[in-house]
Amino acid sequence: MKQTTFLLVFVVLLNICWAQLESGGEEVVVEEEEHVELFTTPKTKMGAAISDFGYNLFRALASHEASANIFLSPISVSAVLTQLSMGGSEQAQRQLYRALRYHTLQDAQLHNTLKDLLTSVKTSGKGLSMAARLYMARRLRPKQDFFKVVEQQYGVRPKALLGGAKDLKEVNDWVSQQTGRKVQQFLSKPLPRTSGVNAVSSTYFKGRWVTRFSQSGTLENFQVDGGTPVQVPMMQQDNYPVKMGVDSDLRCTIAQVQMQDDISMFVFLPEDVTTNTTLLEESLTAEFVQDLSMALQPAQLSLLLPILRLSFSTDLLPLLGDLGLSEWLENPELDDISIQPAKLSSVHHKVVMEMAPEGNQYPVATLEPSHLTYRVDRPFIYLIRDEPSGALLFIGKVVNPKDLTI
Repeated sequence: MKQTTFLLVFVVLLNICWAQLESGGEEVVVEEEEHVELFTTPKTKMGAAISDFGYNLFRALASHEASANIFLSPISVSAVLTQLSMGGSEQAQRQLYRALRYHTLQDAQLHNTLKDLLTSVKTSGKGLSMAARLYMARRLRPKQDFFKVVEQQYGVRPKALLGGAKDLKEVNDWVSQQTGRKVQQFLSKPLPRTSGVNAVSSTYFKGRWVTRFSQSGTLENFQVDGGTPVQVPMMQQDNYPVKMGVDSDLRCTIAQVQMQDDISMFVFLPEDVTTNTTLLEESLTAEFVQDLSMALQPAQLSLLLPILRLSFSTDLLPLLGDLGLSEWLENPELDDISIQPAKLSSVHHKVVMEMAPEGNQYPVATLEPSHLTYRVDRPFIYLIRDEPSGALLFIGKVVNPKDLTI
């Protein structure tokens, strides 16, 4: 476990977060505690596996897109690759399970555990909808038993494609329907006729805060590494309740903001616009974030956040080799899927996310406003987590919010 030292006395944080400390400020170090098992139920162990897979995938994507906005929904990618694993040989399944971090679970009811978790995170109050499905190329002769077992377990039947523009409409219409019409134009061009198995995963999320923001849409400067600051719409609220801490090793300030229905957002704000985030990215694990959720301390502050409305899509297939699947990609042994040898041709992934200022509570009125300010006005990393399971729903790096569009 990574041992993290936090500066947890917030009277030393003044109007600009991190930048100014009172001359008499005192660091308080959290003493090292005896190791305890953090994930004790099948659902929390599954949540940890999905999260660790997501952090690994995020690191791989960040290494390829070092200076770009990037976003992922690990839970939907896990869902579709788990469907794929049901069609593989025992050896192929072991390889996929290792990449998905399932080898740590020791769960004979793995598919039932995942099904229950997917059902719980898609309840209406959480604001999350998801699409995950396998599409087979026309040249393959699929085995119907595979179609049946996936449908029985996950409620979605893999589909054989015909090829061409009709398939483009079929995929786009299905993803749109599954996400409440929020994810449009999932594919911009038809899948190749010569393709094999195509994994489709998409997630839409509209987060709602527990505590609302009073000001929204105010244009504020956002610092851009190596460029002129850009003006982006922000939401702001004084005396906003968060949990907070500073990691001096990672050189960032961390805030956990509560959302409705047991979801929370973690914001990792580097101390400087030019700070390299590689060390922070490498530190992210399910265990580390769970430790954070227990170590961060309550604070009230003036909170300023960019209004995030984003759409991001990519083919994740080239990244799977970075997760230890290079050999598997060459010979996936998908024996139960098709009569002919089949390979994975694409892992198309798209996320759409909106953050509204609304919440169901107003900040608690105080006689004196807080002197603490947390301005998310430079590149940052964030993640959105389901608290009961610990599952990572979204993770992203915002380099320039001016470039974000839906």
